[in-house]
Amino acid sequence: MTYTGHVTPGGDPDVRELADLTITKVAVDEQMSNNCYLLRCRSTGDQVLVDAAAEPGLLIELVGDAGLTTVVTTHQHWDHHRALAEVVAATGAAVVAGTPDAAAITEQTGVPVDRPVGQGDTVAVGSCTLAVIALAGHTPGSIALLYEDPAGTPHLFTGDSLFPGGVGNTFGDEAAFVRLIDEVETKVFQRLPDDTWFYPGHGDDSTLGAERPALPDWRARGW
Repeated sequence: MTYTGHVTPGGDPDVRELADLTITKVAVDEQMSNNCYLLRCRSTGDQVLVDAAAEPGLLIELVGDAGLTTVVTTHQHWDHHRALAEVVAATGAAVVAGTPDAAAITEQTGVPVDRPVGQGDTVAVGSCTLAVIALAGHTPGSIALLYEDPAGTPHLFTGDSLFPGGVGNTFGDEAAFVRLIDEVETKVFQRLPDDTWFYPGHGDDSTLGAERPALPDWRARGW
């Protein structure tokens, strides 16, 4: 089956097989429709979960007997970590999050952040590497994760910082919007090619090339 990136809560996951990494996307919670991404290194079997957002039973079943090395929480908002405590208790996975959001995540979930990260840090998925991109604005410690596939195009997990059609919500805070769109433009669009596929925290995926022409319009509208 061809990967499309379109998933719905209660529906089947969508699976993408890269040369060295398998990406499984699933949507949870009918109200919020959060995306969770299970990444598996094809050579070692190590697995990393991006956002234990909700429905811990489903996520633990998805992880299966292979175990879970790490859970990355892309930012501190409640809808992205509701299943964190139960997933970590079941798997013993280490917790990674952006340094400015780490304390809030622990306060909200009761789960310590084992490894606070920032721009330039990396997260291992077996023999594969995810580069951390700090994208402040939606929250102070929001992060994206970049996998530069040696056999193909880049893949970027953006949390709620970038969606098809715009950057993440900054809740009317003009300074936060300017910071977010500046960082998305300089750290993502100026750095990565058009064929970069990105995976957001809600909804369908897109490519940077599909969104790039709209950047001036996003900046002009202010959201």
